[in-house]
Amino acid sequence: MQWDDAGHALGVAEMDDTHREFLSFVSALEQASDADFPVLFEQARMHTRKHFEREYELMKSCRFPAVREHEAEHARVLADLSHLSARVQQGSLVMARAYVKGLPDWFRGHLATMDSALAACLKAHDMAQPA
Repeated sequence: MQWDDAGHALGVAEMDDTHREFLSFVSALEQASDADFPVLFEQARMHTRKHFEREYELMKSCRFPAVREHEAEHARVLADLSHLSARVQQGSLVMARAYVKGLPDWFRGHLATMDSALAACLKAHDMAQPA
């Protein structure tokens, strides 16, 4: 999955930049060799953790009404990544590779619902740097 401004941009520079980086990680993981996958998976996990922490700060700043639902979704993904990271570090890549294949579909849905609502909240409160 590659970044596409028409399909992915929310019009909030910080969010769009982070999402672009996230999709770069997903693409790299999809193509990574077994030797490269563990390090790249850990980098992607750390990036995602920081990404979600920053989104939480943005949610607090605009008093996002669906903060609990958004945070619950983030917590679920982080738990999945943490569990899979332990397996990857033990040399088992099969489940992590399957999870990575599903990330583009998850991202599309998350972007279209939760993240687009957060972007709208930021814009409504004049708290978004345009992309």
